[in-house]
Amino acid sequence: MTVDNALIVESAISLLLLVIQVPATAILLSRLLKGPRRHPPIEPQQPTPELLGRISVVVPTLNEALRISPLLAGLSRQSYEVREIIVVDSKSSDGTPDLVKTTQQKDPRFRLMTDDPLPSGWVGRPWALHNGFLYSSEASQWFLGLDADIEPHPGLVAGLVKTAEAQGYDLVSLSPQFILKYPGECWLQPALLMTLLYRFDPTGINTEQPERVMANGQCFLCRRSVLAAVGGYSSASGSFCDDVTLARNIAAQGYKVGFLDGAKVLRVRMYEGAMETWKEWGRSLDLKDATTRSQLWGDLWLLTSVQGLPLPILLSYFFFLPQFPLLPVFLLLGLNLFLVVIRFAMLIAIAPSYDRTNAKGSWLFWLSPLADPLAVLRIFLSAFRTPREWRGRKYSAEL
Repeated sequence: MTVDNALIVESAISLLLLVIQVPATAILLSRLLKGPRRHPPIEPQQPTPELLGRISVVVPTLNEALRISPLLAGLSRQSYEVREIIVVDSKSSDGTPDLVKTTQQKDPRFRLMTDDPLPSGWVGRPWALHNGFLYSSEASQWFLGLDADIEPHPGLVAGLVKTAEAQGYDLVSLSPQFILKYPGECWLQPALLMTLLYRFDPTGINTEQPERVMANGQCFLCRRSVLAAVGGYSSASGSFCDDVTLARNIAAQGYKVGFLDGAKVLRVRMYEGAMETWKEWGRSLDLKDATTRSQLWGDLWLLTSVQGLPLPILLSYFFFLPQFPLLPVFLLLGLNLFLVVIRFAMLIAIAPSYDRTNAKGSWLFWLSPLADPLAVLRIFLSAFRTPREWRGRKYSAEL
């Protein structure tokens, strides 16, 4: 190939990449610029008398014996605002019910129930939460769903409910502080989390479009009257991201939905190591059950453009630097350098959302941008596959 032909090809490729990346960068910036207006992180608060018995807590469990103890202890430290704590167990075989019963002897607010056999068309988690909702007291004004892997701080429930009522939310969920322990997850997990941060408004921003609402079922507070009006979890029965599906259905009916920063009031230890993080969390990050096909393709384009491509493009031009770089090449390199700077700035911004105190190889957290192409690949792999197994349960192809 002659020099002239090489320059033409190089220029054409650069222009094509610019056409792909520039609009995605504009969308990303429009979201990030909302950050200064976001609601500050939730703070733990002491309950006040008007909160007495207003909240029913429901926890779905399936073989959680190795990680549920911090949750049980943390819930026992919540005060009189919690009327009841219902643990809905899906026939665990590892001693989870025994741990709940032991806690129940010290705190009578705890109740243990077993959900009915899983019906066709339901995923286990929303089915357990639906049963817990039906079983909960109608005297409670709020329903709070919590996952077994979270560690709630004292004052979590009071702070959450007070914020929801002060801001007029009908549903509000929290992003936690993530506990990291091993080198692989220190490197991979922040890159996977970034796929969410790039696609949606920052936590603490009221998203006006219901189809772009974000939620986290690990800590999911909803007015009981609203949950009853939408039929409990039935509208998210077959969803592997039931939290987002339900939140978007509720937002579409005109209720106010919020997604706030909860790093100061709860921590979570989700998965053990990089492989489990890749397999388990990666399967739900695409949010395809709560997203139209066009939105899914749009998100994949955005992630590829602003998260997946920048480092490969910069590295390729570093190793194969053209002899006579043209304007489109300079523009492309400048844009991708800008995106990498944004990525590292985002990493600094999310650092408080991680507890790396006891992590091995915690310094790998700062190299997580190198895992971005892998994280985007994970979203692609899961975007068009329906899970057949989740948390030890197997599902049919009809789901």
